Amino acid sequence: MAAVPPPFNVVPIAYQGGTSLAVPDWLNKGDNAWQMISATLVGLQSVPGLVILYGSIVKKKWAVNSAFMALYAFAAVVLCWAVWAYKMSFGDKLLPFWGKAGPALGQKFLIKQAALPATTHYYHDGKTVETAMIAPFYPMASMVWFQCVFAAITLILVAGSVLGRMNFKAWMAFVPLWLTFSYTVGAFSLWGGGFLFQWGVIDYSGGYVIHLSSGIAGFTTAFWVGPRSKKDRERFPPNNVVLMLAGAGLLWMGWAGFNGGDPYTANVDSSMAVLNTNICAATSLLVWTWLDVIFFHKPSVIGAVQGMITGLVCITPGAGVVQGWAAIVMGIASGSIPWFTMMIVHKRWTLLQKIDDTLGVFHTHAVAGLLGGVLTGLLAEPTLCSLFLPVTNSRGAFYGGGIQVVKQLVGGGFVIGWNVVATSIICYLIGLVVPLRMSEEQLLIGDDAVHGEEAYALWGDGEAYDSTKHGDNDDVEMSARDKTASTGTTQTV
Repeated sequence: MAAVPPPFNVVPIAYQGGTSLAVPDWLNKGDNAWQMISATLVGLQSVPGLVILYGSIVKKKWAVNSAFMALYAFAAVVLCWAVWAYKMSFGDKLLPFWGKAGPALGQKFLIKQAALPATTHYYHDGKTVETAMIAPFYPMASMVWFQCVFAAITLILVAGSVLGRMNFKAWMAFVPLWLTFSYTVGAFSLWGGGFLFQWGVIDYSGGYVIHLSSGIAGFTTAFWVGPRSKKDRERFPPNNVVLMLAGAGLLWMGWAGFNGGDPYTANVDSSMAVLNTNICAATSLLVWTWLDVIFFHKPSVIGAVQGMITGLVCITPGAGVVQGWAAIVMGIASGSIPWFTMMIVHKRWTLLQKIDDTLGVFHTHAVAGLLGGVLTGLLAEPTLCSLFLPVTNSRGAFYGGGIQVVKQLVGGGFVIGWNVVATSIICYLIGLVVPLRMSEEQLLIGDDAVHGEEAYALWGDGEAYDSTKHGDNDDVEMSARDKTASTGTTQTV
């Protein structure tokens, strides 16, 4: 008698909910899929997004070094994050601003339902629960990886301030130290259940944790490392503007995961966040370009990228808690205020002139991040806040919640203060062991002296170009705009 084949529409047991450890009852496949996609999008912002952008926007002789600083930081953060830093950011509370260190490597931990244990929010009596602990419907492994790519891009943004002169060996030490003693503090305080989280400071997706901290840390590190060579500061043309746009495009599109993934679920709030993100970025890009045309008489592609980034940064702390019209307002502000600090204030303030912030991360991330946090305190809409925030009845000053602006300013002040102090200590200690700055020979030659590699084989049959014999081939004739802004940061991102 012939065997009867099984019905063609039977789902294998391993994939049936409630019948397999691979599909537990609490798992929501849609949420898990979106979280993994969001994490991948954020990862693509760094590798290859910022790797391409950094390698293209700098002088040709620094293309390899700049791209490699980004790539190295990403790899180093992944390992450190899984071994000890994740739990310092999202684990059990050790201090009001710090979690207990520990590995996130064992299967028992990684396959259980995600939960951030310190995020249970109580009323003022300290006993009655106001909002339950954050516990998304996917495994801890998804949460660990999603938060990991956020930590990684923060370190890469810090690198933007010191491209073209920081000793690579010093950078290798800086990455794990800054991740451990600076990033984890901001992450736990604002996201993991720390004192700013409990107080109700709004940082939807990292305006403070990522952008304000990286901008301040980058600026502080630039102070300790010292400036680029005089020749590089005077003339630093990008080696490939078109390729830079490819990196910028990955950054923009990847922001859908950056802001859309932070509700920890695929819900209406994540949709609002993605739409607002693109509205603000587009508005900011246009405003920055208009200002360039009005004051410099030429629309700058690099300026447009700067405007795009400041828009993305500004909307990040409030992406899912503001309305669409508010996203336009934030875009106008982010396209004009950082433009003003970069183009006007920078050239007139001696401190900003002395500290060589290679890609202007202070303006595009610190200024724009703090601006976004304060505007969120003004424009956060009550109904949208109730969809996301643990503190009930949160609202911006525009809706009667004036205290929220105070909270945002205090939160920003804490992030700024901690990063200045922690980053300075880290740089000082590293400087006792290895020089923070490259040697004069390396500063003169660039990638070939530091790595024995160059970005482009343009001379002869692929042999390396000897800049000591021919002069610095990057010193090409600058455009009128470059000459006008050679002492500023108009070519920064």
